[in-house]
Amino acid sequence: MTTSEGTGLGAMELEMKIKGLMIDPITNMPIIILRDPGSSAVLPIWVGIFEANAIALQIEKIATPRPMTHDLLKSILVNMQASVEKVVITDLKENTFYALIILRHDGRTVTIDSRPSDAIALALRTGSPIFVNSEVIEKARNTDLTKDAGESERIRKWLENLDPDEMGKYEM
Repeated sequence: MTTSEGTGLGAMELEMKIKGLMIDPITNMPIIILRDPGSSAVLPIWVGIFEANAIALQIEKIATPRPMTHDLLKSILVNMQASVEKVVITDLKENTFYALIILRHDGRTVTIDSRPSDAIALALRTGSPIFVNSEVIEKARNTDLTKDAGESERIRKWLENLDPDEMGKYEM
C-alpha cells in the first residue's frame, strides 16, 4: 500500500488506481471506480457525462483533433514548467466529493481546488498518482450514495466483486 504524507488534513492518503469507468445501471450516470491495489478498498465516484468522456478518451488513448480542456491544462502547466505532483480526493460532504490538485512550480507547492473528475482527468494526462484521503473511503462506506439503502448495499457489493475483464470498453 502506497501512502502519502497528506495535504495537511490529518488523515492518511491511499494511492488508488482507476479500476474502470462504467454506467450506473440505476441512474444511467457514469461512475469512476477507484481501487486501492493493496486492499479491497473501492471508491465509486459518480460524474457527469462530459467529465466521463474526458476520462474515457484518455483511458482508451484516443487522440482528439483539437485539445480538450484537460489537454489544454496539461499544456499550460508544461509550458509554465509546473508539474502535477498528485491529486487527492479530500472530502465527501452531502454526497459531493472534493479534490485537490497538488502542483510543483518554482520549487514550491501550489494547491488547487478541483472537482474529482477534473483532477483525475488531469492526473491521467500527466501520469500523476491519484490519492484518496482514508476518511473519504470511510465516509463513502457509511454514506448512502444512492437514494435506496438496499440498492446502495447491492451496488457496493457489485463494485467490490467486479472483475476488470468484465468492464469492457466505455461507451457513450
